[in-house]
Amino acid sequence: MEKKIQSILERNKRVESDKAWETSFTRKIIIAIFTYIIIVLFFLVADLPKPFINPIVPTVGFLLSTLSLPLFKKIWLKYIYKR
Repeated sequence: MEKKIQSILERNKRVESDKAWETSFTRKIIIAIFTYIIIVLFFLVADLPKPFINPIVPTVGFLLSTLSLPLFKKIWLKYIYKR
């Protein structure tokens, strides 16, 4: 029984740390940086204009969408989600 409880406590720690990572600002910034780099590479390969300036738009769009998600989640939980 004690071994089972310990197993559950360890699992809860893993779940909490995964959740913390998923919602962290650090993760969002890392994804934004990778998004920017990939779009820059695409612009360079496709020979599109301003390959270092134009990729800022989708990157900022990504950041704004992730920052607004907690607000929409609260609204969804309060008014739409029913258990």
